[in-house]
Amino acid sequence: MTSVEVRGGTHSYLAHIAPGLLQEAGSMIGKIFDPRTCAIISDANVARIFGENLQRNLEAAGFTAILIPVPAGENSKSLGQAGSICDQMIAAGLDRTSFVVGLGGGVIGDLSGFVAAIYYRGVPHVQIPTTLLAMVDSSIGGKTGVNTASGKNLLGAVHHPSLVMADPDVLQKLPARELNQGFAEIIKHGVIADAEMFGALKEMVAQVSNLRTGQEASWKLAPLIWRNVEIKARIVAQDEFDRTGERAILNFGHTVGHAIERAGDYRQFLHGEAISLGMVAAAAVSVKRAGLSPTEQSAIVDLLRQFDLPTRLPAGFPRPKIFEALLLDKKFEQGQIRFVVTPRIGSAHLASDVTMEDIREAVAQL
Repeated sequence: MTSVEVRGGTHSYLAHIAPGLLQEAGSMIGKIFDPRTCAIISDANVARIFGENLQRNLEAAGFTAILIPVPAGENSKSLGQAGSICDQMIAAGLDRTSFVVGLGGGVIGDLSGFVAAIYYRGVPHVQIPTTLLAMVDSSIGGKTGVNTASGKNLLGAVHHPSLVMADPDVLQKLPARELNQGFAEIIKHGVIADAEMFGALKEMVAQVSNLRTGQEASWKLAPLIWRNVEIKARIVAQDEFDRTGERAILNFGHTVGHAIERAGDYRQFLHGEAISLGMVAAAAVSVKRAGLSPTEQSAIVDLLRQFDLPTRLPAGFPRPKIFEALLLDKKFEQGQIRFVVTPRIGSAHLASDVTMEDIREAVAQL
């Protein structure tokens, strides 16, 4: 097992990465909590595969666990769903000594973390991500939230988990499309912070199709997950609340990506697919505003393609809706565009001179 210490202000916690870790969840959680009640929040698909086993595992360790499944998909990230979960927890007798376990992908991690942040004004949260994207990105850093009709993640709180457990074995259950979207965030980390990893990803392309074939593949993937957790943990520690601009570099590709997600009603693209498109746009802006070379721009686009991630919008996509969504993006402050650019692979920063016209030109090229 490899571990990364994640620091957020005065709070720190461990993210553990190892094949087979899900089977040790009860004993691992038992190291930080005495026996008490907890709620496992999961989507219906993940709950069907892993939910009851986790519930039994926790109960064998002395915990009383209730399983609360929610519909799969982005629409579950809502105030209504969060309220429904809280009502079920209250009915089951969970109190301020209880804790919440998020078992699933990024949607579940955001939703369960938000519930943990507001239930009895805050109870502990344990993240057990079951997608590659959640393992390398959303499970780390403490950002939680739900969507509104106006945009993505507009309501939320910074509520760090007490523990993160990433088990690469569970990725064997992922469809290829779900697995590939996780590489969008991995490629992003390479672009903003690790040129060496970016280069090494080219060597992994041939292995991706084998990542669901057994434990050997899980062991090969574990070091990559560890490296990405380490990258994000380091950035989060520098700027816990995303106020100084250090943490903002994690949003490379996300300004346009989130807008594309919303324009497609959160159904046309998976999150990582939308971020892939957003990174293509951000790379184009970076050529104009940050001096990114056309050669490295092509390298970013080519690597995304190699992982079967989209780099062009389909014909007929409602492009005007992208710009409607951009105006509601929480990364715009007092009307000013906070846009992350890369001058070269391995480095990124917030730019102050990006205009809406720059973004329009980049989206037009998609």
